[in-house]
Amino acid sequence: MKIGIIGGSGLDNPDILENPRDFEADTPYGKPNSTLRQGTIKGRDVVLLARHGRGHTCPPTFVNYRGNILALKAAGCTHILATTAVGSLKAEIKRGDLVVLDQFIDFTRLRPLTFHERFEPHCPVHTPMADPFDQGLRERLIAACAKFGYSHHPTGTVVTIEGPRFSTRAESNMFRQWGADVINMSIATEAILAAEAGIPYAAVAMSTDYDCWKTDEPPVTWEDILHIFKQNAEKVTGVLIEVIAGMEASKA
Repeated sequence: MKIGIIGGSGLDNPDILENPRDFEADTPYGKPNSTLRQGTIKGRDVVLLARHGRGHTCPPTFVNYRGNILALKAAGCTHILATTAVGSLKAEIKRGDLVVLDQFIDFTRLRPLTFHERFEPHCPVHTPMADPFDQGLRERLIAACAKFGYSHHPTGTVVTIEGPRFSTRAESNMFRQWGADVINMSIATEAILAAEAGIPYAAVAMSTDYDCWKTDEPPVTWEDILHIFKQNAEKVTGVLIEVIAGMEASKA
């Protein structure tokens, strides 16, 4: 067993690995967005990748999602855990709350969303996506949140938008009417490609803001997101370490 971690906003370069070493990777879709950092957590082999680069230099639309997923697969990763900052679309999901995502709505328009640019004759590939996040990994994330007593939500639908701009108020309210709980710019794309690659994938999200649907406070800014995430990053890293430490070689 080898666990891949895709670190998102605020966790682009976490110091959580024992005996880390960086190495370059390449794929048929080009290089991933960062070097791969390999090491261990509680004796488990782990490979860490920064979704937007170590210095958060790559905008969401231009992240090499296909290269990132294939690089982790080529490195031997059997499972992927992802982190992400999200905006809350529900009053009950407060700043600093963790959300263990179980569904997504894909509202992106400009990204490659499949490895299958051409089907072999009479062999179309249509990947099931009814439940896009691995249930075994989700249960472990939920249990870790509960163990530490963190304010968390065991389910959540994320709507993934193109970015890098934030939503208009009309869009934010539309997403709320659609039933989305949180909003971000990356997770649906990753979940789709991980499923195509056959890698169990789950994501723990941290709510950092209320997007712009709340009229009693200012709309979200990037500075707000980083401030809240940095204040609470220890929660996310603690959950990841707890989950990985409990994973057995023969189980998810």
